[in-house]
Amino acid sequence: MSTPSLAQRLAVAGALPRLSVQDRAPIRIGALVPMSGPEERWGRPGVEGCHLWVDWINAHGGMMVAGRRHLIELIVHDSAGEAAATLEAARQMVETQRVRLVLTLGGGDLGLALAYLMDRRVLTATLLPSDLSPDHPTLIAPAEVHPFFNVTGVEWLARNRPAAKRVALCSQTDLMGLPSLATYRAAFDVAGRQIVSEVLYDAQAGAAEAIVAQMLEARPDVLCWCSSAPPMIEKLTVAAFEAGFRGEIIACTCDNYPELIACTSVAFMERFTFQFPDFDDPRLAETAFFFHRPKAFFDSYNARFPGHWSAVSWEYASILDLWHEAVEMADSLGTGLVLAALKRGRRMPHVFGLANWWGMEVYGIDNALVGDWPVVAIRDGKARIQEFGSVLDWLDAHGGRLVDELGALGQLWHQRVKPDLARALAEDGGETGMKDEERGERREE
Repeated sequence: MSTPSLAQRLAVAGALPRLSVQDRAPIRIGALVPMSGPEERWGRPGVEGCHLWVDWINAHGGMMVAGRRHLIELIVHDSAGEAAATLEAARQMVETQRVRLVLTLGGGDLGLALAYLMDRRVLTATLLPSDLSPDHPTLIAPAEVHPFFNVTGVEWLARNRPAAKRVALCSQTDLMGLPSLATYRAAFDVAGRQIVSEVLYDAQAGAAEAIVAQMLEARPDVLCWCSSAPPMIEKLTVAAFEAGFRGEIIACTCDNYPELIACTSVAFMERFTFQFPDFDDPRLAETAFFFHRPKAFFDSYNARFPGHWSAVSWEYASILDLWHEAVEMADSLGTGLVLAALKRGRRMPHVFGLANWWGMEVYGIDNALVGDWPVVAIRDGKARIQEFGSVLDWLDAHGGRLVDELGALGQLWHQRVKPDLARALAEDGGETGMKDEERGERREE
């Protein structure tokens, strides 16, 4: 276990003196995430967590680089628009606002923006590791390895509900849904479960009641929502309850579960298995892991943003903590030096324990940080961790099966169409490239 990072020490003790930094250039971090539309709840809560992190650092003197302390600024742009608008937002962050790190949800219409960020060698983090490829050398997935951690929930469910053998799946047909569908297919197959129904829907137009009705026609024991967006998960769950389903439910997330309990029942929701805990969970307090004092963060977040806690509330902040430690170690903001510090030794603390940099088999590059992941269920009206499952052990044993399913859905890195960045920039009147001297690492003034 490494020593606590600066952000961790501040969260615990606020130990550093406040220093005058008003005359020094701020260090800017970019968040290019959905702040509107159906994926807003995978963006906005994460940005709120970043605000907490930034405020903690700035309240105690800012960030130290090369012997000088700087305040941090968070620059937020909405990625929910069309690809051209997202590309333009990325250009503003880099060329005008000069951000040092870009946080993204991933997927969606981010392809051109990612190509641009890679062309400029900007360190970028995604919550969707399927964005990773050799074409994206400065893109990392250090917070979660969605959707591969979902295999731990399937393993737990198979052991603890052995009679639940017939599974119906539903998934949206986008870059968030298809990798998740492939993962659940592989995981249920490995667990000896029979998939009796699959319903694919458009993320913008899916009707929950009709989807659930079609799934129930196959008389499943388990309904799997895969990685549906939080508003859709809520609608699907209520529809299943109103249709009289009394079996098991499994999904990647179950945000806002207290409201779902109110709409259904405590007993009904106790049959829901998912992957994201509340950070006041006793199992986190007992575990030595990277994101220090999770309950303090959870309490601060809920005090400042009541009712907003979600699966992503902590994720971007955890990336900032890892990045900050790497900057401290490198004593630099340069992408190459920070990336090398992040990937030192290939094994490092992750939010739920030690993890390895992994991904060559699926992404063509080892830029995903993979370790254990919690399996969560609701007990007495509260989300509680049931166990920590090893994602790496599952991948070592069954990675070939997963690759087959990803390939069948066109989700391997070499199956994707590479966006034409030069054409997009030319159409927008921008530069199609950059001068050699501009490609060097930017140095802090």
